[in-house]
Amino acid sequence: MFRRRGAGATDGTAQDSPGAQSPDGPADDIKVRPAAEAGKGRPTPKRSEAERGRYQPITGSRPSSSRSPRGPAGPRTPEDKQRARTDRTRRYEAMKEGQEWALNPKDRGPVRALARDYLDSKRRVSEYYMYILLLLVVALFFRSKAAQEFISPLILVLVVVIVVDAQLIKRALNRLVAERLPGQSTRGLTLYAVMRALQIRRFRIPVPRVHPGDKI
Repeated sequence: MFRRRGAGATDGTAQDSPGAQSPDGPADDIKVRPAAEAGKGRPTPKRSEAERGRYQPITGSRPSSSRSPRGPAGPRTPEDKQRARTDRTRRYEAMKEGQEWALNPKDRGPVRALARDYLDSKRRVSEYYMYILLLLVVALFFRSKAAQEFISPLILVLVVVIVVDAQLIKRALNRLVAERLPGQSTRGLTLYAVMRALQIRRFRIPVPRVHPGDKI
């Protein structure tokens, strides 16, 4: 009986506490590692830690905590918003006046400025295009047969007038640029000038610097 209890105690000690088999150190210093930790060499992470590690920032981006509170990517203060609003207003006013630094790329250059002055110094049929187009849109709501017969020929005449006016603008601008700005490129100038000619005069940006009838 004594030997059987001793063997059972020895087996239980070997299974429950490996420290009982190690006389060199106390049993509390040596712990049995779980099977998952022993296989991977590290403890199994918690679910919250695994989910937090799964979401990685996009390459090249910085965490929001590292952004400067007044930087371009950080939260904007009321002072920053007011400063940006003031800068937009100042740029828009300068663009309306035709200042070179504030103009869009399509409006920059002496050739484009000369084309604007040439168009603004004359009254053309094409500048009433928007008014006529508005009348045509209103006339479409009238379902009378007479109105439909009137609209179709008018649209055709309007297209012909715009095409003819575009050719006249092209010839005049090419001649004017050759006289005033020899050697300058006129690429895309015709389309630019025609699009400005189709705009209502008061809505043109940059605003006209000359009046109809003025010499340029």
